[in-house]
Amino acid sequence: MAVNTLLFKSNCYICIFYVFCFSIQISHDEQYIVCTCGPKVNILQINTGKILHSIEQDDQEDITSFSLSPDDEMLVTASRALLLKQWDWKQEKCTRLWRAIHNVPVASMTFDCTSTLLATGGCDGSIKLWDVVKQYCTHNLRRSSGVVHLVEFHPDISRLQLFSSSVDCGIRIWDLRTSKCICVLESHYSAATALAFSPDGQTLISSGRDKICSVWDLEKKAVKRTVPVYEAVEGVVLLPGTSDFSQMGVKGEGLHFVTAGSKGVLRVWDSSSARCLSKQEDDLDPRSLMHLLPMPQSNRLATVTAEHNLLIYQMPALTVQQQFVGYNDDILDVKFLGKDDTHIVVATNSSQLKVFELATNSCQILYGHTDTVLSIDVFRKGSMFASCAKDNSLRLWKMDLKSGHVHCVAQGSRHSNAVGSVACSRLKKAFLVSGSQDCTIKVWDLPNPLPDVGCEPVLMTDVNSMTIFPNDKLLASGSQDRSAKLWSLADMSLLGVFRGHSRGVWCVQFSPVDQVLAKASADGSIKIWIIQDFSCLKVSYTYIFLWCTNNNFHSSKKTFLFIGYGCCVFFPRCLYMLYSFSALVCLYFSLSFSSCKDVTEVELAEEQAKQEDQVLKQQELSDLLHEKKYVKALGVAISLNQPHTALRVIREIRQQEDGIQELEKTLLKLRQDQKESLLRYCVVWNTNSRSCLDAQAVLQVLLTHLSPEEILQYQATRTHLEALIPYTERHMQRIGRLLQASMFLDYMWQKMRITGGIDSDAAQNHGHFTVLVSRNGRYGSNSDCSMFVVPRIRQDCKDYCFSITASASP
Repeated sequence: MAVNTLLFKSNCYICIFYVFCFSIQISHDEQYIVCTCGPKVNILQINTGKILHSIEQDDQEDITSFSLSPDDEMLVTASRALLLKQWDWKQEKCTRLWRAIHNVPVASMTFDCTSTLLATGGCDGSIKLWDVVKQYCTHNLRRSSGVVHLVEFHPDISRLQLFSSSVDCGIRIWDLRTSKCICVLESHYSAATALAFSPDGQTLISSGRDKICSVWDLEKKAVKRTVPVYEAVEGVVLLPGTSDFSQMGVKGEGLHFVTAGSKGVLRVWDSSSARCLSKQEDDLDPRSLMHLLPMPQSNRLATVTAEHNLLIYQMPALTVQQQFVGYNDDILDVKFLGKDDTHIVVATNSSQLKVFELATNSCQILYGHTDTVLSIDVFRKGSMFASCAKDNSLRLWKMDLKSGHVHCVAQGSRHSNAVGSVACSRLKKAFLVSGSQDCTIKVWDLPNPLPDVGCEPVLMTDVNSMTIFPNDKLLASGSQDRSAKLWSLADMSLLGVFRGHSRGVWCVQFSPVDQVLAKASADGSIKIWIIQDFSCLKVSYTYIFLWCTNNNFHSSKKTFLFIGYGCCVFFPRCLYMLYSFSALVCLYFSLSFSSCKDVTEVELAEEQAKQEDQVLKQQELSDLLHEKKYVKALGVAISLNQPHTALRVIREIRQQEDGIQELEKTLLKLRQDQKESLLRYCVVWNTNSRSCLDAQAVLQVLLTHLSPEEILQYQATRTHLEALIPYTERHMQRIGRLLQASMFLDYMWQKMRITGGIDSDAAQNHGHFTVLVSRNGRYGSNSDCSMFVVPRIRQDCKDYCFSITASASP
């Protein structure tokens, strides 16, 4: 019986890309954001929100610090393994690896403006300077106490000065010509968190968690002014004097700077008067800002929040232009949003809702709930949705279809306990239904304010899930009492009860085309019920399954039921999927989610085209071998990714009269990617004694005619060479043993001639010799043998038996 399979492919994936470290860097062209995620460094493209590159440590050690060179060519990372790695991040490969001289992990690092000097500050209080071009350590600075969490070069490279800050609250200035600390700037009562230099290099602004910013005169090494900011400051950025920032309150000349800190808002300050000129509008839920970076080319600012969210502000209005969520906690619910499903709204293990734009991964965070959001549901047209939370309330949200901005339009708080489920009407925006742990179901009318139309204490246990029939006349609810109930929405009367589960019911769904109800339970079973007579139609214990509810799979009105862990969703194949199935599968325990689409027909067409292409290439390969066009034949075999076919071509070449020269000529004409594939094939061929000679012949050509630098440019060269060495040594040992055995036979034959045995002339005229070599000494009978000489020797702790038989005609 043929099995029909639907194939789904993820067309949008949103995952964790930034966690554990609040430091980020932006490329010089302001196209990419570099951030860390455990042992990985992710490069995020700002325009699309996609992770363009992901560089991962081989030892899986967490990255403690990193720095991107000003010319955007090099990326250096430091890990807990006390190793420094230099990366070509555009190619995602490590170009250099060396041990940091620090005894403890590196806490901070930075490049100078020429991208030739790298400074690293360690947790042991020492600072090392590295020449990344000549690859050696130039300075070892030791006078700081505690962790050196901040290092910065003076922007004027001719001064050769390095600024550092540690837990002793002082800012040290190092003269790199003498390797000595020439001054300690003391003004803060906590560690300095950020440094900003004036364009002329004569003034320095430092910030700290002691709620002040200090303006320093670097010529006099003294404080010019102390600016009280009344918050713990984590970042400070100087405003360029070439732009018009009058909208931010900047009217005169002088130094003006922006601060970001614990209050979660950006504020503009005048360094001469120590006054706050303007500040960003307060948010509904202020979050602490942990990092601030300038983007001078586009006149923007980038900040990092304590929740690992990346926000990009447009100056001078200081409005949020883009927002990226670096970390998602447990995902509790997810729904499509927008006219053409352009957005998704996600409920995570927090009081905020997150609305992602699928095209750019940009996120809008919705504040309003004061406790964890448990469930969300979207109205049919997709511009309005409702949410409920543990704060005993539910909220109604509306999205502006033109701008994509979402705001709260209504709220209700008539429940006395956490609201665990919410369902919206299907035909029109008329009402919504909520179920709570206070054992009640409430029906809400949409006009403001939201009054509860009816309240019936009908469920004696918690309501886990609800769904509304497509005609807005029926309501189904699933509960912890192991049953599902059917209600009439007209008068909230109970129509029937669906029983049969041994544990609580977590999800109920109506079919969009059939009069059936599906419910999923914590006992691992999914049951489909007929609404008319409340009878069970089908039962399944499959946890992840796509089920065709109609008997005819190819029917034009077929309906599928997606079954996941504690969830089930109906959808007709003719419609675009209304739910993200990958997100539903990992709804409770995963920290990422994706949207999928039906690619069954596309995959079948691609597979058929691939098979036809392979048949044509196989025929082309046979013709090329027959015509002895070995370069093209080898290229076709490599394009088919068939090592055995490539081996057949190599053997065909070696069987020619001038096989060695022909092999060299053929291999040297291949492209670099084809040589990489051949090197990968040689690893497989070298494991078999039958094909090891062909592999060694290819390796001899590559190693003879290619320089080590060219070979090291191949992908996974180190891995391939490490795999070749042990088998090559094994083959050499085997050949060495055979050579010793053959020399012993020659020695025995010479001794037989001397002792008067059959001489070589007699052997040539009257008989023949047969030599049998065996490692176990077992031989079959030979009726033609007239003499047996069976000496035994011990070699390499193993018994080898050699039998020499000579027979002559009578």
